[in-house]
Amino acid sequence: MKKGIHPNYREVIFLDVQTGKKFITRSTVQTEEKIEFNEKTYPLFKCDVTSESHPFYTGAQTRVVEAGRVEKFRARFANIAKIN
Repeated sequence: MKKGIHPNYREVIFLDVQTGKKFITRSTVQTEEKIEFNEKTYPLFKCDVTSESHPFYTGAQTRVVEAGRVEKFRARFANIAKIN
C-alpha cells in the first residue's frame, strides 16, 4: 500500500444526541472532539440519528405512515361522501 494516501482507520465513539447512547466502532471519520471511556481517550462523533432513535428501527414510523394513509383516504373520498 502507498503511504500517506489512506485515511486514519481507528476506534471512534459515536454518540446519539437524541438518546445519549454511545457505541464504539472503527471508522475513518474525522473529528476534533475526544472523550474518555474505560480509562482510554477516543475520538467522539455526534450523530443526530442512529438505530436507537430512528423511527424505522423504533417502530414509530409505522404509526405515522398508517395515520397518513387514513388521512389521505378521507381527504380523497370526502367529496364523494357529500354527494351521496
